[in-house]
Amino acid sequence: MRALRLLLGAAGVAATAYGALLLWRLDLADLLDALLWLAAGVLVHDALVAPLTVLGVLALRRVVPVTWWTAVTVGTVVLLTVTVTAAPVLGRFGARPDNPTLLDRDYLGGWLLLAALVLAGVLVGVVVGRRRRRVARHPDQRVRLRR
Repeated sequence: MRALRLLLGAAGVAATAYGALLLWRLDLADLLDALLWLAAGVLVHDALVAPLTVLGVLALRRVVPVTWWTAVTVGTVVLLTVTVTAAPVLGRFGARPDNPTLLDRDYLGGWLLLAALVLAGVLVGVVVGRRRRRVARHPDQRVRLRR
């Protein structure tokens, strides 16, 4: 487990260094645009994503079984955050007819794939949670499951 954490940490440091290098190469106007985009992202998160997530999770808790709460909460947070972040490309804001290479991917298809993967992750989380609770209720089974 420690090796995996070190590997993930090293990947994070490498990605951060690469991002910093890309920012370093920008001219002043593009750098200011990037900083504005980052600041707007923080504001959108704090003013829109976080409150909507909290309200959504509280609403879901009324209809979702208790054993599903953790998995559904994680799925909701992931999907809402990615959706708000991807809103500009999903809405094709900034697309220009004179430059078809700007938004040249199937962003909706990618988002739908991500939503399906998040849903699958939620279902796996529910199944794993049920199994853990069942094992915790029957300590004598723990020994049998380890073999």
